[in-house]
Amino acid sequence: MLSPDQLLAAPCPRAEVRIERADIPSPELSRFLYTAVGGQWYWTDRLGWDYARWLAYLDRPVVETLILYVAGTPAGYVELEVQGDDNVEVAYFGLLPRFVGQRLGGYLLSAGVRRGWEQGARRVWVHTCTLDGPNALANYRARGFRVYDQMTDWAMLPAATPGPWPGAGFPPPPPV
Repeated sequence: MLSPDQLLAAPCPRAEVRIERADIPSPELSRFLYTAVGGQWYWTDRLGWDYARWLAYLDRPVVETLILYVAGTPAGYVELEVQGDDNVEVAYFGLLPRFVGQRLGGYLLSAGVRRGWEQGARRVWVHTCTLDGPNALANYRARGFRVYDQMTDWAMLPAATPGPWPGAGFPPPPPV
């Protein structure tokens, strides 16, 4: 996305929804969000990070985490990273399984993109792949992103997704 005017913001879907910025770098919170959102999609890149690595990554002024709450419960997050040349990447984004399908993702993504522009971005971008939820690309396009490049890469995946914790099991419970 090359201009704030390209953002097609989604409205807040219901009254008990709020988004807050996590002002204090917290490896525990960020790891929880990473595994809770990405556990069913084979997000494994950060699973081996220890506390020090999480803290070193998060405790930089270029990283910002926005958390979506529904009735006081964490429901999703968007992690932004300001990069060189005034680019802002939507580094991680998604909802906990229980909150998928409730029109919350478009609202959260809109808030993240808006925050990227507020940070002085020249470009806000996101990298997605088949290891994201099935609605990810459609949501990005609905918010005004356009495909810039495509590539094919192969990765060996474990037989089962890591889940948010060993033995958590899927499918998720029904939406609230």
